[in-house]
Amino acid sequence: AGPTPALPGGHDYDTRTLSWYETWRTSPQASTFLATDWGRLHMLAQLVEQYWQEPKKELLSEIRLNEAALGGTAADRIRLRWTVADPDDGADRPARPRSRAAASRRDRVLRVVDDQTEG
Repeated sequence: AGPTPALPGGHDYDTRTLSWYETWRTSPQASTFLATDWGRLHMLAQLVEQYWQEPKKELLSEIRLNEAALGGTAADRIRLRWTVADPDDGADRPARPRSRAAASRRDRVLRVVDDQTEG
């Protein structure tokens, strides 16, 4: 699907924040991210960094809210009606809907759960 952006100023972040970002960078959702999604993750990294420095439930709440919008958990992906098809085992797991152009970028691994067009 092409390269994903490194975290700007990544060398200034805690290793836990870098690990969090790397998890997002390599997620199936990342293959569909637009500039706005990456921008959200870059801003969110700052909140994650603040959380590691001084954990507060308000920060955690904001982090969870933003991650939910990006399909961060299985429950989020079900709510968004996203699915991920593992190309190795064919199993579907919740993920993100794709446009036809985006789908062609990654072998159509992601598709909408209620999509009845595929056989």
